[in-house]
Amino acid sequence: MILHSLNFIFFGTDEFSVIVLEELKKAGFIPRLIVTAPDRPKGRGLKLTPPPVKIWAQKNNIQFLQPEKLDASVASQLSNVNCQLFVVASYGKIIPKEILDISEHGALNVHPSLLPLYRGASPIQSQILDEAVNVGVTIMFMDEKMDHGPILAQQELGFKISDLGFKKVRDELAKLGGQLLAKTIPKWINGEIKPREQDHTKTTYTKKITKEDGLINLDDDPELNYRKFLAYSDWPSVYFLRSDLDAVKGPTLKRIKITDAELRSGLEPRPDLEFVIKKIIPEGKKEMPYKKS
Repeated sequence: MILHSLNFIFFGTDEFSVIVLEELKKAGFIPRLIVTAPDRPKGRGLKLTPPPVKIWAQKNNIQFLQPEKLDASVASQLSNVNCQLFVVASYGKIIPKEILDISEHGALNVHPSLLPLYRGASPIQSQILDEAVNVGVTIMFMDEKMDHGPILAQQELGFKISDLGFKKVRDELAKLGGQLLAKTIPKWINGEIKPREQDHTKTTYTKKITKEDGLINLDDDPELNYRKFLAYSDWPSVYFLRSDLDAVKGPTLKRIKITDAELRSGLEPRPDLEFVIKKIIPEGKKEMPYKKS
């Protein structure tokens, strides 16, 4: 088999997935079909917006599916493609065993952590919050459980993620993951890799992030607030609440979004760390410099 003509289906949705696709493309691997999420309402006007992977598929003239559910009808469509491999990167849905079993060589997943650490919905944000030292990517053979399957390959980033925001860490992990995947696919197809079971006793889990997670108290630990600022810089962003006197409604709490901040060491005789806010967007207003009241 000519590996660069490998007939595979790619499952993915967001910017992480797009970077993985770009790295596969550079290595000569182009999916036959892409499965991604449906268009969703987005922004203040709730305009129906396509996911980034759909846009990539359209630019590269690749067929795509956007199923709401991975049901029997989707399984039938995927079976008709007669693919040899599934590749999954930040798809956002649990893929049932009935679909995983369709592919001749199973499904490979690119996960942005060194499994079994940081399984779940927010591995990148959680590693930033923890200021994790050993950060990297895993290529995993998928089973029906979340981030549970055996490991085919792992690689660490060559630098620390201290002081890096979510987008930078995401992009670096996606690039590394795509490159490692491109090296792993030929070895996997040729039977040169023996899957290694994860040490499930060392598993750690991450939670789904909500808008409320972005709320910070300015009196909290400065380093904690800074790590939240870095981790949630893409979504939901970090914000604090400030009392405001409305002429009609009376006293209200206004949401103040922080768009630029840093962690500084204080000067003597107060050498303590300080969370310094540089720019904000007050609720209903435009971005402006922050002035401590």
